[in-house]
Amino acid sequence: MTEFMTTFALTFLSLRQFRSASASALLRRAGVALLSGLVVMLVTAPASAQLTGRQSEGSLSPIPIAIPEFVGDNPQLAIEISNVVANDLESSGLFKPLDRASFLEAVRDINAPPRMVDWRSIGADALTVGRVTRDASGRLSSEFRLWDVATGKQLAGQRFATAEANWRRVGHIIADQIYERLTGEKGYFDSRVVFVDETGPKEKRVKRLAIMDQDGANVRVLSKGSEIVLTPRFSPTRNEITFMSYTRDQPRVFLLNLETMQREVVGEFPGMTFAPRFSPDGQRVIFSMQSEGSSSLFEMDLRTRQTRRLTQTDAIDTGPSYSPDGKQIAFESDREGTQQLYLMNSDGSGARRLSYGEGRYSTPVWSPRGDYIAFTKQLSGRFLIGVMRPDGSGERVLTEGFHNEGPTWSPNGRVLMFFREGQGSNNGARIYSVDITGYNERVIPTPSFASDPAWSPLLN
Repeated sequence: MTEFMTTFALTFLSLRQFRSASASALLRRAGVALLSGLVVMLVTAPASAQLTGRQSEGSLSPIPIAIPEFVGDNPQLAIEISNVVANDLESSGLFKPLDRASFLEAVRDINAPPRMVDWRSIGADALTVGRVTRDASGRLSSEFRLWDVATGKQLAGQRFATAEANWRRVGHIIADQIYERLTGEKGYFDSRVVFVDETGPKEKRVKRLAIMDQDGANVRVLSKGSEIVLTPRFSPTRNEITFMSYTRDQPRVFLLNLETMQREVVGEFPGMTFAPRFSPDGQRVIFSMQSEGSSSLFEMDLRTRQTRRLTQTDAIDTGPSYSPDGKQIAFESDREGTQQLYLMNSDGSGARRLSYGEGRYSTPVWSPRGDYIAFTKQLSGRFLIGVMRPDGSGERVLTEGFHNEGPTWSPNGRVLMFFREGQGSNNGARIYSVDITGYNERVIPTPSFASDPAWSPLLN
């Protein structure tokens, strides 16, 4: 077991181990939530058709799409926005942006019908053109059009106005609209990820709360690093996160307002509290509280500050995650002797075991669509990220490695992020993404080592 694991207990400790462990042996748990948006949509054109990628023999053939450099009065900014669109779509694994050097037509007027024969000849199935200007008030005005190259029909068109500082969000929103029109699913690019930024030598890592765009851009540090922070989670309804802070040898669950940067503790309890997560309506926080070698799940109403206990056994119950409708809670427990996943009603009743495979299961996280529960699994020295249906069937492993942990869902339930600890004395954790099919695994760029990602819902 690595020093990283023994210090913060990424794997679930058995009941016996937990009772003898120090308070610093804590549990990491993952989640998803929301951060509010800024861009104003002014004009929307309805979609009239839909393209689909091609899948055969277990591999996906991505949609070939042409994305010429956008035009505008600030050419470099227009190009940067078109690059964001192309990079977002390419990162999904469902699209193949074509090499701009192969383009036969130079787009100068996005209102002029494209010469579809030119785009068909280079193999494009879809074409996106765009323009970026400043309006009379100095705000950024952006618009795009999406074309079906085969039919010559316009599939979508939108215009946006926003402050220039939000230019990257314009690119993400355009990419989301293209993604939705061509796949039939909601996009996920206009979203953010809160995570733990890790710097310094391995034995003395400084851990700070941080937030970034889903593609790793616009990183902003939210804490100074004077205390250990773990398991940040977004509120689904407010510009707020919950997280665990380890100060004065006593872990506590906190709320942090991302606008005011004011924080408050979630109740004063005699034992350590950890593994927090918001309810789908954002009105409650569920968490674990340790007492005399066991831990139970508690829920606090954020409006009344009333707390109720949901589980009461001699086992360790932790890692809670609500179903999207708030009616059920998935969690992990060793109540039957080994670390497994369980399901119960939101009032704590009707607990039943969910996982029956080999190995130890942890960090259950419900998909926003409600169709899958993601988890971490430790088996024969390997750490696996997988999914199963809410009835425990259909278990699939998406990725494995030396140490994988902490899955979190994209807003559309199509992609998972997680973090992977590297081997070696100088290695640290990195954040990765993987498609729900198990394909298209990628590293998310961060300035330093990073762990505990938690994905927000769409901002707009």
